[in-house]
Amino acid sequence: MTTQTEAVTTAEPPVRRGRRRKQLSEGARADRRLGWLLCAPAVVVMIAVAGYPIAYAVYLSLQRYDLRFPQQAHFIGLSNYGAVLSSPYWWHALVVTLIITVVSVAIEFVLGMLLAILMYRTIFTRGTVRTIVLIPYGIVTVAAAYGWQYAWTPHIGYLVGPNSAPLTKQGTAIAIIILAEIWKTTPFMALLLMAGLSLVPEDLLKAARVDGATAWQRFYRVTLPLMKPAILVALLFRTLDAFRIFDNIYILTGGGNGTYSVSILGYDNLFRALNLGIGSAISILIFISVAIIAFIFIRLFGAAVPGSATGGR
Repeated sequence: MTTQTEAVTTAEPPVRRGRRRKQLSEGARADRRLGWLLCAPAVVVMIAVAGYPIAYAVYLSLQRYDLRFPQQAHFIGLSNYGAVLSSPYWWHALVVTLIITVVSVAIEFVLGMLLAILMYRTIFTRGTVRTIVLIPYGIVTVAAAYGWQYAWTPHIGYLVGPNSAPLTKQGTAIAIIILAEIWKTTPFMALLLMAGLSLVPEDLLKAARVDGATAWQRFYRVTLPLMKPAILVALLFRTLDAFRIFDNIYILTGGGNGTYSVSILGYDNLFRALNLGIGSAISILIFISVAIIAFIFIRLFGAAVPGSATGGR
């Protein structure tokens, strides 16, 4: 009987493993309310600036709306989306956009990492090196695109012969567009990755060197994992920007010879054909595509973001 009593009295009560919501003090709740109040004006402005155009674009995408005949506008539901998604022009533009995005961002990431290491590790003339590397990014995109156009124009440019016209052929034109994108935005990628390199403690690298790790092992096993937050930001920003490419294509080829992107396709329908319904549907599809890309990146790299829970939750 005594043994049973001891067993009962010494047994620990079951522990509930469920998450308990942390109870905030009155001061913490007051600080949170103050934070929301301070953020409220900016949130209202952002909703007014970004939310209203998006909502109005959705409204227009559900209309048959030709700007030449505004009195004939009427509601047609999702017919504009069906017309766009069943059109070969949309799928061709999407393939061209994805090719430019994937190839340019992949090359920019590799070159940007090399430039970031160069700018971060340079001891002498560090300011000069960083200035030279960042010059292309400081040039206005339209001005840089005109420079690339002149360089590849026969009888004007110095990169082609008099009988060669690479901008008139789809393959070479897309390659030049990708090259112009890489030249212009690799410094931006390098700048973001250099900020990530500063997050890597030198003590860890020295400890890995003492343990016999090679330079590649230190980079792959130590540097890259600690740089994941910066890599997420760099890849996400550049991928979204590259997917919405417009200015380089508009200047170099005007979207001709099969080089039009989804943004060029939307521009042609909105401002040349004056078809606000189809053009708005294309814009909303681009917005959805960008949101999907952002979601994928955050799911892949979300666990690396400081402050995120284990396992990406």
